[in-house]
Amino acid sequence: MPPAKNDYVSDVWKDGIFNDRVVFCTGGAGTICSAQVRALVHLGANACIVGRNPSKTTNMAQDISTARKGSKVLGIGNVDVRKYADLEAAVERCARELGGVDYVIAGAAGNFLAPISQLSPNAMKSVIDIDILGSYNTLKATLPHLLRSVSSSSTSAPTSTTSSTYVPPAPTGRIIFISATIHYTTLPFQSHVSVAKAGVDAMSASTAIEYGPRGLTSNVIAPGPIGGTEGMERLSRKEDMERSMKGMPLGRWGKVKEIADATVYLFSDTGDYVNGTVVVVDGGAWRVSGGSPGGGFKYPDFLLEGGTVEGVKGGKSKL
Repeated sequence: MPPAKNDYVSDVWKDGIFNDRVVFCTGGAGTICSAQVRALVHLGANACIVGRNPSKTTNMAQDISTARKGSKVLGIGNVDVRKYADLEAAVERCARELGGVDYVIAGAAGNFLAPISQLSPNAMKSVIDIDILGSYNTLKATLPHLLRSVSSSSTSAPTSTTSSTYVPPAPTGRIIFISATIHYTTLPFQSHVSVAKAGVDAMSASTAIEYGPRGLTSNVIAPGPIGGTEGMERLSRKEDMERSMKGMPLGRWGKVKEIADATVYLFSDTGDYVNGTVVVVDGGAWRVSGGSPGGGFKYPDFLLEGGTVEGVKGGKSKL
């Protein structure tokens, strides 16, 4: 059953603020990215989500479409973000069927737990390719459409109306890269992700300064531990969950709605002057390293004893 509105977006946002806008999202079938897209669709946007699993992506697109009657949400499977041709074809289909691309969320990512001693070159390359190359390919394939959207938006005449329900059109030409907080302080078993996400942050900053003069904004959302997500289920042991929450400043994990609200903030006119920055949504957890993946493995004993990561779905003991 589709989630209730208050599970994925706050009531503070006015319905219709993204009317006639289109969002393209990689990793859109995932727990966090699907909530981001669902919030935008609820507020008026149409959307295209892409992923590697065809049935999962299609089913999620259908589920997201229930957020607003009359919405159009495409789900395109068999898309590997490491292959530029896959993304280019998906973006062209999105633009053709929905009329363009106004916003982009680069959310595809890969993660598992492994110390450097058990991390093969192939495993390291895989994460870097998905996160960094995948984010680059997403940016490269959507840039012409984002710039076209900015140009069209800036030259179109505003609609004049005296209706109290009139909602001015939202700005266009914006991209959000989904990163993490792991590389701020580093964390055992996450060297591959730390390197990859640092690269994603740098790519966003470069995009901001190169394309800001042309009206495009680029920012990062860095989620902390978010409850009920595939990532936390894969990277945390059940016995560690309660302990990790107690070690966090706000005493709880985050909610997908809080990531979605940050997305609305950046894409709507509230984010007009926000460019080249990182919006951390983690309740201050990164400052104490609370609730992070791998937190239940005693440091440094686990590493010195040469143990293998066990008890989590996302562990890699032989790489």
